[in-house]
Amino acid sequence: MYGVLRSLLFTLPPNLAHALALAALWPVEHLAPLRAAVRAAAHTPDDPRLAVEIMGLRFPSPIGLAAGFDKNARRIRALAALGFGHLELGTVTARPQNANPRPNLFRLPTDRALVNRLGFPNEGARRVAPRLQAVRGSVRVPVGVSIGKSRAVPVDALDEVIADYAEALDCVRPFVDFVVVNVSSPNTEGLRTLQGREHAHALLSALKQRAGSSCRLLVKISSDLDEAQLDRLVSVVQAVAVDGVVAVNTTVSRNGLRTPRERLERVGAGGLSGPPLKSVAVATVQRVRARLGKGAAIVGVGGVESGDDAIALLGAGANLVQLYTALVYQGPFVAARIGRELLQVLAREGVEQISALGATWPTDEKAKQKASAPR
Repeated sequence: MYGVLRSLLFTLPPNLAHALALAALWPVEHLAPLRAAVRAAAHTPDDPRLAVEIMGLRFPSPIGLAAGFDKNARRIRALAALGFGHLELGTVTARPQNANPRPNLFRLPTDRALVNRLGFPNEGARRVAPRLQAVRGSVRVPVGVSIGKSRAVPVDALDEVIADYAEALDCVRPFVDFVVVNVSSPNTEGLRTLQGREHAHALLSALKQRAGSSCRLLVKISSDLDEAQLDRLVSVVQAVAVDGVVAVNTTVSRNGLRTPRERLERVGAGGLSGPPLKSVAVATVQRVRARLGKGAAIVGVGGVESGDDAIALLGAGANLVQLYTALVYQGPFVAARIGRELLQVLAREGVEQISALGATWPTDEKAKQKASAPR
């Protein structure tokens, strides 16, 4: 059924199709009986075998929504009704800002991928926070918010950058279960320099201190870091005692795509998401887990379309996984379907709990060396 709707939506510009999707969720957001009907239509599995407990939170399913779909936290209850085990909203910034000039969002159907160069368009943390507050306690799944740097703040003015992130953090943290510090989007000029050791340590230390013990803080890392850069950033995560890592953000690489080169040249710059990102995401999760050990939370993101895709990330060391691009290509009930597929995998493999997949995480030195092998 969604295939027909998708064909119609794909005749529209991606930005317009996204706006229509959010508009279609308006009645679900505001009408409790309709949310109940959507929840029933999704056939979301309510099975304790899928539950994950991490960071002092209980996630009914490991399948969550990645940041980017609901940037201004307008459809929280509706999205939870679709079968997601958690939601990451945003990215929001301290200052309101528009998107980068259009065209800034593209589909690559041959690769089931998206390219975006939106650049954190949002209404600002002060306007988003009351929406989070309004639904606090009424959503059945953990809710987090991604925070980013305001475009107007120069990236080389580190004190201003820290103050900018801190302002966004202060606005949203009382009303969410976790906050993700986005320092890895390729669409804000210079942002990725904040992943360097000194900048990352200064920023994350300040935010961790400001967040206190009541706010779980994670950092979202790039898919384009080399091994040395990744290791240095993970060492900062350990030193600062950040609660976890979201791996990975979109990539600027265009390697291995089936989309014709001419089409890619017309699309131009931006972050690529979808199945082409999967192998990098799995390798990065495995490498990060080998260095962080079992304590920290890891959220795997990149190319999740099926139960097997989720298992690949969970088996590599992720506690949770997220998707966004699959929502575009496979429809609103994709998270619930993947949840059902995970139960089938557990039954097939004779595993009683999804978290038992953590037994495959590399823990000895030989396994760590294998995870450190060049990607």
